[in-house]
Amino acid sequence: MTDRLIIFDTTLRDGEQSPGASMTRDEKVRIARALEKMRVDVIEAGFPVASPGDFEAVQAVAKAVKDSTVCGLSRALDKDIERAGEALKPANSSRIHTFIATSPIHMKMKLRMEPDQVVEQAVKAVKKARQFTDNVEFSPEDAGRSELDFLCRVLEAVIDAGATTLNIPDTVGYNVPEQFGSLIKNLRERIPNSDKAVFSVHCHNDLGLAVANSLSAVMNGARQVECTINGLGERAGNASLEEIVMTVKTRRDIFPCNVDHLETTQIMNCSRLVSGITGFPVQPNKAIVGANAFAHESGIHQDGVLKSRETYEIMRAQDVGWSANRMVLGKHSGRNAFKTRLKELGVEFESEAELNEAFGRFKDLADKKHEIYDEDLQALVTEANIEAGNEWLNLVSLRVCSETGETPDAAITLRLNEEEISAQSEGSGPVDASFRAIEKIIESGCNLQLYSVNNITSGTDSQGEVTVRLEKGGRIVNGQGADTDIVIASAKAYVNALNKIMEPVERAHPQKGEV
Repeated sequence: MTDRLIIFDTTLRDGEQSPGASMTRDEKVRIARALEKMRVDVIEAGFPVASPGDFEAVQAVAKAVKDSTVCGLSRALDKDIERAGEALKPANSSRIHTFIATSPIHMKMKLRMEPDQVVEQAVKAVKKARQFTDNVEFSPEDAGRSELDFLCRVLEAVIDAGATTLNIPDTVGYNVPEQFGSLIKNLRERIPNSDKAVFSVHCHNDLGLAVANSLSAVMNGARQVECTINGLGERAGNASLEEIVMTVKTRRDIFPCNVDHLETTQIMNCSRLVSGITGFPVQPNKAIVGANAFAHESGIHQDGVLKSRETYEIMRAQDVGWSANRMVLGKHSGRNAFKTRLKELGVEFESEAELNEAFGRFKDLADKKHEIYDEDLQALVTEANIEAGNEWLNLVSLRVCSETGETPDAAITLRLNEEEISAQSEGSGPVDASFRAIEKIIESGCNLQLYSVNNITSGTDSQGEVTVRLEKGGRIVNGQGADTDIVIASAKAYVNALNKIMEPVERAHPQKGEV
């Protein structure tokens, strides 16, 4: 009998720390529901003390999720823990995840605390968290660069204080698999009360080793892995949930644990949803969820797969959600089919008015393209949420002229605080002309850092999904837009980014505060 591997998803917390990947409360709830449908064990919904918006998002996820455990992050501070406990009150099952740095460089340079003070603070934090829930996780931040003897001392103390999960993070992605696996093994063997807690790992991908390090830890006794959809996260990202899960499932012959409780057919739905909401496209050759993950170009490979899939495929595409349960809708599809399919994708409407508005958008899209797939529906709902949040700036109309031998020009009308303003500009191309026309009105002073176009589905009538990344004063945001017309999608994305960046947001970062 093998042990169950606990999957702890931190897309909504650590994933959101990717520059420009911020999510609204409703978007977090949509993703949480999709994760719950996958039967993810723990969903880390956010860092409640960071801002009122973060608190409300964690609280909303706690209310919406019924089957998975909902977790909130907190530093080893009373105010953080109390805020997390308050946000998690509505949850059927809650966990508080508290942490403090334990590496010499972090203790000296960031915390400015002595080792004895760090142990005392860690114990105090765990005891405080136990006042709100019996499910308490403790992380020694930068464990990968911490001294082993001190790490053992801290972890033994927090277990005695009531911690039920010990998460060992490779905070800066410094470790290599053999070294990290050995660390987990040594901790389990050297800590006298290690059998009273579940060992967990949280690996970053700075050297491209997050998944390898996590799996090495699992082979050495870790029974929880913290990961994110599409590997989203700070810097180079986190361990990829889909890669962790499918490796353990596919290589059940060597792993001493299983993920049989997970509904892996929901992986693709989660991947597309996170990509659409954050504006971070999935690279075609990404394992499991990339467009080429199950594609075969070589004639020899194609011949082998046609004769027997196992010759070149080690897992079935259907097992992760490729082509499984895909319902194609069109302009003759009714309201009930539309509502039912969105519910299956984790989208439910709070009112009849919201359903009617979304159905109207669906009909408009159906007039432009013959077949509408799940990806189109997810983009449609994401765009509807974007426009619902646009309080001061909206795209009213856009006319672009582009022809051979002539300089492209664009005429645009925006609604700015209920007033319609128009402008016209030339540019090196239709998109450039459109952006210049917008800037004639807004004069934002932003720097364009990224412009990316992806097709949502195949075919010449596919919707184009555009991501625009803007920077101003050190703040970075992503804007998204979708349309069958790429230029219109581009203008929508630029306007969406402006709505975000021109609105000041005060938000604390979990790893930058001092104890």
